[in-house]
Amino acid sequence: MALAGSQTEKNLKDAFAGESQANRKYLAFAKKAETEGYRQVGKLFRAAAEAETVHALNHLRALGSIKSTKENIQEAIAGETHEFKSMYPEMIAKAKADNQKQAEVSFDYANQVEKVHAGLCEKALANLGNNKEVDYYVCPVCGNTVEEKVPDTCPICDTPGSKFIKIT
Repeated sequence: MALAGSQTEKNLKDAFAGESQANRKYLAFAKKAETEGYRQVGKLFRAAAEAETVHALNHLRALGSIKSTKENIQEAIAGETHEFKSMYPEMIAKAKADNQKQAEVSFDYANQVEKVHAGLCEKALANLGNNKEVDYYVCPVCGNTVEEKVPDTCPICDTPGSKFIKIT
């Protein structure tokens, strides 16, 4: 039985989206619990978040959405490009029109960083197979992602470079 266009395909996509959102939400809940001194509740939320990741990855595999690394990078480039060229500019405009400054800033940060991500993916695609080790660092405020060298301050949100998180 073919999956394409079926109700099962729609259900897998919906379930993947829901599990992915639950993962991120539970990680945010864990951080909040920990800042309030509830370490055990934080651990519970982190465990639940990890379980949601397992579910999401199972759904993605069932959809046949994990392909070769080259195809995955190409899909990432397309997705990131869509976000910074179409999706976020529309969301930024709507947030401005609605006078929702926090949403506007959130969308703007993401928009600027998605362009960076597309560029990094294009570079990875061009260098696929070279196996050169590169370090990446992420700004904890806006998500800006840089290679090799952390800036003194984030060019997107002015966060000190010392706050960037090294990805291991």
